[in-house]
Amino acid sequence: MYQPQQYKKDDPEFIFKFIQNHPFATMVSQSNNLMATHIPVLVKGRAQNFKLYAHIANHNEQLKTLKDGTEILLIFQGTQGYVSSSWYTEKDISTWDYSAVHVNARIKIQTTKELESSLKKLVNTFENKQNSPLFYDEIPQQMLLDHLPLITGFWAEPFKIKGIAKLHQGYKKEDIKSSIDHLEKGDWQQKLLAKDIKEENDL
Repeated sequence: MYQPQQYKKDDPEFIFKFIQNHPFATMVSQSNNLMATHIPVLVKGRAQNFKLYAHIANHNEQLKTLKDGTEILLIFQGTQGYVSSSWYTEKDISTWDYSAVHVNARIKIQTTKELESSLKKLVNTFENKQNSPLFYDEIPQQMLLDHLPLITGFWAEPFKIKGIAKLHQGYKKEDIKSSIDHLEKGDWQQKLLAKDIKEENDL
């Protein structure tokens, strides 16, 4: 990952919270060519010492690249968006603000018991936010038994982690405020980006 010094975010607390808040990741691995799959990934442990876990469909071609010890790259993407220089007090070059975390990790295939536990945590994590949740244990047992043989779960043990948050640090305060004002009038993602810029620059 390209990390200009002013945007580098390698603090473990930032990394840990970022992954929790942006769990839908791009998983990249190497076969004869690069392959990628988009999957939810959860984190287990603490900011200073954690591992990740997820699962993949058995009919997904990328599964063939996932063996114990295989290196993968997990890319977690935060809010992002175009920032027009027309919003500044003086002419300048437009840019794109964004945040992301890259995790290089090594694979360890889960046992069936570990996969079941992981699925239960995955479902419950997101069902907790629903008005009328349907938790893992409430899914018909036969349906679960039919589903489990179709997927493979895995742990991902990180060995290199990098974070970045390019959120207008170092720009004139009036230009930052103007950018925030314009983004807040945009779509949902622009509004979220405005919030990130505001928090990063203590505005």
